[in-house]
Amino acid sequence: MTQTSNKLFDELAKMMTDAAGAAQGARQEVESMIRSQGERVMREMDVVSREEFDAVKTMAVKAREQGQALEVRINELEAKIEKLVG
Repeated sequence: MTQTSNKLFDELAKMMTDAAGAAQGARQEVESMIRSQGERVMREMDVVSREEFDAVKTMAVKAREQGQALEVRINELEAKIEKLVG
């Protein structure tokens, strides 16, 4: 009886291991499918990537800084002109 019992437990353990492996494979397949669908939806919505957003943000900050510097320079030049004319 001990030998039969061990064989039964061995078979049961094998079945559980196989089931766990199958569940893991199914989980990975579902995750992959969800990821693909999410990427497809994002492409269809024409959403920019984080890298693109950060690049444009950096350009906007630089442009704003340059604009502010030009505004200061224009004000200085206008003040000089006013002194010469006025």
